[in-house]
Amino acid sequence: MSSNLFIPKTCKHCGNAFTARTTVTKYCGDTCAKRAYKARKRQEKIQATLTKDMQQQKQVVEVHNPNAVNNKDFLSVTEASQLIGVSRWTIQRMIQQGRLKVVPFGRKRIVARWQIENLFN
Repeated sequence: MSSNLFIPKTCKHCGNAFTARTTVTKYCGDTCAKRAYKARKRQEKIQATLTKDMQQQKQVVEVHNPNAVNNKDFLSVTEASQLIGVSRWTIQRMIQQGRLKVVPFGRKRIVARWQIENLFN
């Protein structure tokens, strides 16, 4: 069934004027419709990535609790690096140089807190 409607409209993508045959037409042609769809999907991906990053940052803030490190007598390499304020690799180098002694504990390596405090004495 064909329509006898001729509605002057403006394309939502390119902004050109066109004559629509239905009341719901938004784009002047198939090319503009495809480009608008692709732009919409791209925006959705960007928004999803931003939302995911924000959630990860909130989780990192919740996980990182400096008071938990201050109360422990034995620390992992990561916790020791957070306590001193250096990278994990700096702690690893200190272990390899023999400046810090570690005890293997399962898959982790544990550093005694008093050894870290003795570094500054």
